Amino acid sequence: METIEINNDYELLKKFVNGDHQSLEVLINKYKARIYTYILLMVKNSQAAEDIFQDTFIKVIKSLTKGNYAEKGIFVAWVMRIAHNLVIDYFRKEKRLQSTSCEEIDSDVLTCKGGVELNVEEVIIQHQISKDLRHLVDKLPSDQRTVILLRHYGGLSFKEIAAQTGVSINTALGRMRYALICLRKMIREKNISLTVI
Repeated sequence: METIEINNDYELLKKFVNGDHQSLEVLINKYKARIYTYILLMVKNSQAAEDIFQDTFIKVIKSLTKGNYAEKGIFVAWVMRIAHNLVIDYFRKEKRLQSTSCEEIDSDVLTCKGGVELNVEEVIIQHQISKDLRHLVDKLPSDQRTVILLRHYGGLSFKEIAAQTGVSINTALGRMRYALICLRKMIREKNISLTVI
């Protein structure tokens, strides 16, 4: 089934390069939910995600028309890599543009969570926990990482995850189980504390 999918993508790409612009539209529609969801999970901002999604396909079109696409057979992986690189560029640009004043830092430090004001130390610890956990998630195999991101960061049900990734619900559940086992193992090995003491 996957070979048929890859061949279909390759045929559509060939048609696009030969002037059939609708074939690219078919490919975009085929993968747009998957790619847009990935971008949105990364940037957590729908406007930025839409911009990055559009930029991704502008880059795809430019690369295809210039004949720069050489990775025959794995179109969606190639597009995801372009999207990923644009997400990284987005964060680099945001970091450069971000100049926080003392007032903004103070308001961040005193942000209420669950009706309780957090002190500076608790905010720093929570930020570090989030960063550590996200770093561990990034080390998971891609199929496990995808399930974690879609479930915990995207809020999708296992049925939606199964549909999104093209697997059965049992496979999605299995990937989640293995992801959690891997995360627990890495947490133990690295002696990471994920609680505010």
